[in-house]
Amino acid sequence: MRSFAIFLGLIAIGLAGIALLGYPAWLVISPFLDHPKFHRIASRAGMLLLAVGFIFVARRLRIADRDSLGYGLPARRFVAELAKAIAIGALLMLPALATMVALDLRERVGAPLATLAWVRLALSGVATGLAVAFIEETFLRGAMHTAIARESGTRAAIALTALVYAATHFIGRYRVAPADVHAGSGFDLLAHALSEFAHPLVYLDAFLCLAAVGVLLGVVRALTGNIAACIGLHTGWVAVIYVVRETSARRGAGPATWLLSEYDGFVGWMLLAWTLAIGAALYWWYGWYRATTPAPARS
Repeated sequence: MRSFAIFLGLIAIGLAGIALLGYPAWLVISPFLDHPKFHRIASRAGMLLLAVGFIFVARRLRIADRDSLGYGLPARRFVAELAKAIAIGALLMLPALATMVALDLRERVGAPLATLAWVRLALSGVATGLAVAFIEETFLRGAMHTAIARESGTRAAIALTALVYAATHFIGRYRVAPADVHAGSGFDLLAHALSEFAHPLVYLDAFLCLAAVGVLLGVVRALTGNIAACIGLHTGWVAVIYVVRETSARRGAGPATWLLSEYDGFVGWMLLAWTLAIGAALYWWYGWYRATTPAPARS
């Protein structure tokens, strides 16, 4: 478990970066932005510090090569598998969306969109998903999965990365208005982010759902031997959630609203159930993929 402890240490360094570097980064960057958001600037500062720490430990853990990071496929094949997985991920969300509509769990917000506006929204969702998935999957299902699997086995790698994946979603949800930013805002942001864990039952449904998604992505990583499909699936899911949240909101009351978590109005018990079904479909698909796809040629 040495590798897992090292990665937890890197995450702790990133959190410390939010507290210590958030305000200095705000002073430097915010004057150049039209609508600066402190939580984003502070989070990027923390991620930068984490990245620097990762560079120092990557060679020590023998995970600085393409294979270890999950990029072992040839570039063209990697992109093809990623693009295919985006479509698969988006399509597999349709039953969950149909359930939300059937149970009247969300309500429309804003004016109806024209076709071009829907296209732009979808493209924005894909762009957002790619950015999120590239960072998270490279760190979790790439480097962290490889390091833990070598020491403790694939099952441990899948389980531990899934727990970290779920937990990190509850960090950075606190917002500080630009007019209220001060020298201690980074510490305030970190304190409020960590306070979410003081009441675990409040968002238990969201945590279990996200952990299940993390397990699913870890299994795909193990079956395919790379993170192309993980990035693609993650991107497709984020894109769908982005579009849904931009055009609708969780109903405040109703006999079935408990199926959607108060965490974000999308994940929760209902999506957890669908994640199990989606996981079975993906296990079959990528299990067949592994059995019928030749190993990538080495140059």
